[in-house]
Amino acid sequence: MHPDTHEEYALARTERKTGEGYHGFSVDFSPEVSLEEDLLRRDLTINAMAEDASGKIIDPYDGLADLRKKKLRHVSTAFREDPVRILRTARFAARFNQFGFEIATETLILMTEMVNNGEAGHLVTERVWQEWQTALAGSDPQIFIQVLRQCSAYQVIAPELDQRYDIDTATDENPGKHGELALTVAATLSPKGDIRFAALLCASTSLDAIAQPEAIEWGNHLCQRLSVPKNWQQLTQLAIQHHATCHQALTLDAGSLSSLLEATDAFRRPQRFDDFIIACEADFRARNNLSSEENCYPQATRLRQALALAAAVEVGPLIDQGLKGPAIKSALHDLRVQALELMTATKRIKDQPV
Repeated sequence: MHPDTHEEYALARTERKTGEGYHGFSVDFSPEVSLEEDLLRRDLTINAMAEDASGKIIDPYDGLADLRKKKLRHVSTAFREDPVRILRTARFAARFNQFGFEIATETLILMTEMVNNGEAGHLVTERVWQEWQTALAGSDPQIFIQVLRQCSAYQVIAPELDQRYDIDTATDENPGKHGELALTVAATLSPKGDIRFAALLCASTSLDAIAQPEAIEWGNHLCQRLSVPKNWQQLTQLAIQHHATCHQALTLDAGSLSSLLEATDAFRRPQRFDDFIIACEADFRARNNLSSEENCYPQATRLRQALALAAAVEVGPLIDQGLKGPAIKSALHDLRVQALELMTATKRIKDQPV
């Protein structure tokens, strides 16, 4: 790095395949390596351009033309030597989908060949999750999944989710497509990757008759295998376990509302509870084809109001009464139910015909 301008400098380099997977390379930084040779080893033509000190674009592989044509095209057959490029290309397709970019047919064919040849099987878990996590927080994260399915890589890196596309249900939509749609909706509701991931996994289990314990175990297994961060896994587990109750929030009595707040640890983790609501809303919107409707999930407002009312109950007076341990917990639950009774009673009055 330059001490004054803080510009970063790097020598031209080439890589030579020496083994399998992401780490199977040797790197050559010798002075004989030309810029053109360096650019030849890049993944996509739009990433294989340079600019000299005078501002002239060095573009030996027509990256500028592909940029104008909005094409994501591999530079050379060296692309096949690094399976991470499958993930990167899928991520670029998602990131630039809003601008109309598409993967070139020949590049998608090459990606499929790499999968069929077993190269995708050498991807390390940490790098898979790194690329996926970045895609989840970006624009159009569903495109990332669609591309991976097109080249058959999804069944290698996320077989649990890919198999959901093969399940028949009583509706026309299968769990895999429903999960993908919920992810699309979640991306319009929140920029947070953990909410989007929770919506994807929750919705992927919500259409068919999969038993709740089995669904939770399924989600935990996938999260652990991909080394998903613990806080992401916890949010996903809540969405899978409690989304049905969340959808029923308008008809829950005070006791059931209080139990849901307690089961989701809403009093200690109010922000996570709000994230949980958003993930559930994405599932609901996707299930009912309400992706672009406004104010179509009043359950969210009701649950937020319920939390505010119940959280206002103070534990201090119970301690002053000499209650301890389980007795405090039970008494606090009862007081919260009493606080919520007013809200549910008001709704019952409003719902009565005049």
